[in-house]
Amino acid sequence: MKILVCISNVPDTTSKITFTDNNTAFNAAGVQYIINPYDEIALSKAVELAEGGKGTVTVIHVGEASSEPTIRKALAIGADEAVRVDAVPRDAWFVANQIAQYVKSQQFDMILTGRESIDYNGSKVQGYLAELLRLPSVSIAKKITVEGDTAVIEREIEGGKEVVSATLPVVVGTAEGVAEPKIPNMRGIMAARTKPLTVIQPVEVDSLSRISAYETPTPRGAVKLIDKDDISQLVALLHTEAKVI
Repeated sequence: MKILVCISNVPDTTSKITFTDNNTAFNAAGVQYIINPYDEIALSKAVELAEGGKGTVTVIHVGEASSEPTIRKALAIGADEAVRVDAVPRDAWFVANQIAQYVKSQQFDMILTGRESIDYNGSKVQGYLAELLRLPSVSIAKKITVEGDTAVIEREIEGGKEVVSATLPVVVGTAEGVAEPKIPNMRGIMAARTKPLTVIQPVEVDSLSRISAYETPTPRGAVKLIDKDDISQLVALLHTEAKVI
């Protein structure tokens, strides 16, 4: 079984996020980047499915050369090879088209993505990719098993879960619980240095959206303490300030 895992390069959650050019551009200076945690879960599941000679795992990333340390970590975790599309990942539509173009020249049985990236939380690449490839798509997967040429997927839904099956090939967006993230060991780190990393050129894609501006969340206000016996003041504040009643 050949498995492709799509990985993105995202800021570590401990990084301080700022913007430049009048809040129209992300300031990458001093930001530490990591594999998107949901993509790392997808990668760990792919490695698990391929263990024991059952398959191979390829990772693909759309990004510039500065993202290669992240790709090498994916190889250290257990991927067999990597592909980098040499382009700035300007939006989900662009990324999905680059990956789809590569997949069309290959023969993958399963394509795994994270449910979303932790920087934009868009949850778009998986759906776009499946549509471009005309493949079945299952999102928010909590469990994946493969039985012959069929994937059985347990997914999260409102108020519970559902179990669906899809004939391979299939595109799956993974969530937490699918697999425990694997920590690279020394052997994996050493092996990653010699595993193949192929760089390919991007294809032209029309821009369908653009970022107008960024802004940070409103800072939390100061806490107001109210005497436990002064219910009328609490009700008044909930009505006039919090506007929840």
